[in-house]
Amino acid sequence: MEQVFAPWRIEWVERDPEEKNVEGCPFCVLPEREEDRESRIVARGEHAFVILNNYPYNPGHVMIVPYRHTGEWGDLTDAELLDHARLKVAAIDALDEAFHPDGVNAGENLGGDAAGGSIDDHVHTHLVPRWSGDTNFMPVIGETKVIVEALEDTYDRLHEAFASLPAATDDGESERDDDHPTRAVRLDFDD
Repeated sequence: MEQVFAPWRIEWVERDPEEKNVEGCPFCVLPEREEDRESRIVARGEHAFVILNNYPYNPGHVMIVPYRHTGEWGDLTDAELLDHARLKVAAIDALDEAFHPDGVNAGENLGGDAAGGSIDDHVHTHLVPRWSGDTNFMPVIGETKVIVEALEDTYDRLHEAFASLPAATDDGESERDDDHPTRAVRLDFDD
């Protein structure tokens, strides 16, 4: 049996208890905030959004999250599922454009705590860019994960890549702070 070691995730487990008690679900609270960049939301669809993972396994690790709060995929409407799927395809395209990975892992933690997810009552999909040989001795032996890019830089790279997609109807560039976009790219998919 193959084992996956992720000792850098201890940061999430041992975070300040105040951070654990977010008022409401973070996937419900964050999209309501006014500044997408601060919330790390890089793209928005009609029924779902793309957000950076605060504790990425690799640079470019994003999650596609429906706006509606539910722990069951079967609760989502066809329109919500379709928007989620289209955002997943758009996110893979943006990751390819911004990072040129050799592949992408897509995954969902279903089944609450037993599945290993930290937010088990709001369904979402993880996309993790992968490169041949991207696992080295540091995480396994040194219990250290080397993240080669700041989340702010990842946000800028992905924002630009999402803005270049055919489905981008609002590139989020109208609001900037210190030469950085503060609003997510809006994607509209033709039916």
